[in-house]
Amino acid sequence: MPSPLDNHTPAEIDPATGHPRREFKARGSFVERCEGCNLPVLNCLCPYKVTAESEAQVWLLTHRIEHYKPTNTGRLIGDVLAQTEVFTWHRTEPDARLLALLADERFAPFVVFPDDQPDYADRVVSIDAVTQAKASGKTPVYILIDGTWRQARRIFRKSPYLDALPVLPLRTERETRYRLRKPASKAHLCTAEVAAELLRQGGDVDAADVLDDYFDAFNASYAASRKYHKIKTPTDAMQRLLARQPTQ
Repeated sequence: MPSPLDNHTPAEIDPATGHPRREFKARGSFVERCEGCNLPVLNCLCPYKVTAESEAQVWLLTHRIEHYKPTNTGRLIGDVLAQTEVFTWHRTEPDARLLALLADERFAPFVVFPDDQPDYADRVVSIDAVTQAKASGKTPVYILIDGTWRQARRIFRKSPYLDALPVLPLRTERETRYRLRKPASKAHLCTAEVAAELLRQGGDVDAADVLDDYFDAFNASYAASRKYHKIKTPTDAMQRLLARQPTQ
């Protein structure tokens, strides 16, 4: 069966998600963008891309619209952690590969979601469950629902294959540093920030540090580009990422 990607050139495929790029209609749609990072060429993020190793994995269950938003931070996780999986959520057609991975006994998946409703209180676990999964020889997996808060609620409620999984709420005093979309509250972290906090709390501190710096570099680059400002002196986060680059 032909793949829907067959009609697209490599330049038309987003390397972070594997999905076709779509013309971006919001503000900034006429800006020249880098084919690698999808940021404005004025402040390309590619020089700061650094990979890291982690014991835990991140799987993104992404609303289809998020794939096409240049401000989406889920893609940053895949840039840093090579084993990141990205699945597009469909209400009536669950991704077969995701279902297979959920059934794979090598993994211990956790749905990252607030514990604010009583009907799934019996499924709620703490970060200690991640440590216990590692001790049992399994790979912990953070399943992050990538979308708006309203979309995330719907995905959580309308995905029966998630119903048997433990729910891991993120407990942190961290306030968001995301500058590209206005959150309803400073306590509402973006997807990359949530992943970084979970990695840190679960013991993958180095990977968390890299992702945090990469997120900060993305944040600064995109914000500057919106004002048509070229960053001439790398920020502290950018300099730390450059220092991690392998020597030639």
